[in-house]
Amino acid sequence: MNYKLKIIEPTQALKLREQWKIEGQKVIFTNGCFDILHRGHIDYLNKASELGNKLIVAVNSDNSVKKLKGENRPIQDEVSRTEILASLSCVDAVVVFDDNTPYELIKLLKPDVLVKGSDYKVEEIVGYDILKETGGEVKLIEYLPGYSTSLIEKKIKSKNQ
Repeated sequence: MNYKLKIIEPTQALKLREQWKIEGQKVIFTNGCFDILHRGHIDYLNKASELGNKLIVAVNSDNSVKKLKGENRPIQDEVSRTEILASLSCVDAVVVFDDNTPYELIKLLKPDVLVKGSDYKVEEIVGYDILKETGGEVKLIEYLPGYSTSLIEKKIKSKNQ
C-alpha cells in the first residue's frame, strides 16, 4: 500500500472507523505535532499501536502548531510530518486537524482507546469525557527519557552558537 493513502480527511477516517468497528477491530487514537520525528515518538507510537488493532494519528496543522508552540514552529510542514508518520508500519491512518485540540475529531471517531503521554493526568486529557461516555479507555504511555522535540531543538541551537 502506498503510504500516502494513509493520509486522510476526517470524513474518510470516520468511514474507516466504521468499517473497522464492523470487523471487530480495536481502534486507538493519539495526536500531536510530531515536528521532528525522533526515537521517543517511534517508541510511543509503537506502544500505542500495541493497545489495539488500528492506530489513527491526528496531527496538528501548521497553523495549529504555530499557535501552540510559537512563530518558529513547526520546523517541518504538515505535508512532511504526515508523510513521515504515514510511512510507519505501526500507523494505519493520519488525519490533520486545525483546531488547538483534536476534541471534535475524537467526538467524530469515538475511538476505543485514547492514548497520550504520561505527562498528562487521565482526567485532563482532551476527549476523556467522550471516551468515558462511550465506554472507551484512556491510556498513558511513559516517554523515553531524554527524547523530545524541544530538547533536540535546544541541542541544534547550542551547536550553532
